[in-house]
Amino acid sequence: MKFERDRLLEALRVERWADELAGRDFETADELVAAGLDAATPLSEAEVDEALAAHPRIGDKAEGEGAEAAFSRAEQASSEDPDEQLEAALRLGNEKYEAQFGRVFLIRAAGRDRRTILEELDRRLMNDPGVETDEVAEQLRQIAALRLKKIWEDA
Repeated sequence: MKFERDRLLEALRVERWADELAGRDFETADELVAAGLDAATPLSEAEVDEALAAHPRIGDKAEGEGAEAAFSRAEQASSEDPDEQLEAALRLGNEKYEAQFGRVFLIRAAGRDRRTILEELDRRLMNDPGVETDEVAEQLRQIAALRLKKIWEDA
C-alpha cells in the first residue's frame, strides 16, 4: 500500500520524513511503522520544532477538524481527569517547561493517565536541553508509530 505525503504528515509533521516515505509501497502496517521509525531516527532539533508546531499543549484540546487534531483529541482522551488540583499542577508544569525549554511539553499521552503525565513532566524538567530534545524526539516517534497504525487501518 502506498501513502500520499499529506496523509503521512498527519502522523509526523516533518517534511523530510514524509518525503522519504511518500509513494513507497508497504506490504503491512508493521512494515510502514518500521520504515517510519527508521526515517525518524534521528530527528534534528529543527525537525523536532517543526513537528511540535502541529501539537497542542498537553491538557489542551486540539482545535480544527483535520486528522491531526482528531488524532490529538483521541490520544489525550485517556489523560482527561476531573481533578482540579491535578489540572492546575499540569498547567503550572506546562508553563515551567515552556519557560525552561522554549517549546510545548510533548508526551505520548495515549495510554497514560494525567498523574503519570505530570510525573513525567516533573522528571523531564530536570533534563538538560540536549537530553530533553532527544526525549521529545522519542515521544514524537512513539506518537508517529501509533498514528501510522491508525492510518493503515483507515486506508
